[in-house]
Amino acid sequence: MKTIYTLLIALIFTLNVNAQTETKVTSNGQNITVTIQNIKNDKGSVILGLHTEDTFMKGPGIKNLKSKIENGQITVTFKNVEVGTYAIMVMHDENDNNRMDFENGMPLESYGMSNNPMSYGPPQYQDAKFEVNDKDLSFNIRF
Repeated sequence: MKTIYTLLIALIFTLNVNAQTETKVTSNGQNITVTIQNIKNDKGSVILGLHTEDTFMKGPGIKNLKSKIENGQITVTFKNVEVGTYAIMVMHDENDNNRMDFENGMPLESYGMSNNPMSYGPPQYQDAKFEVNDKDLSFNIRF
């Protein structure tokens, strides 16, 4: 009987320690809210990626979100983003195939980035990057 009580107390202690650790992990960092208001239609969804310089234009971001579109707009939040330098890339995945579609090397689906740079050619991290410090951030990204 003592063994069962000892195991039960050890289990409760372990769960309590894990719960405290999880609380600390989920409360670190800042929130980044992204709003897009000029989506041409409500077909498909919008895919968003929070990128570092190492992940930019090389695949999924360090955090990724997907949102349904309502009345040509979305608002989503990347939660608990640690201090650092990042860029946000977004695309309107009209056919919900989870990738950018191209024809003759040109994108067929709308896309945008943090800072809304107006450039020709492939997106550049230097144009889209921003700093996360001690405050929550918000971006209005245009397609």
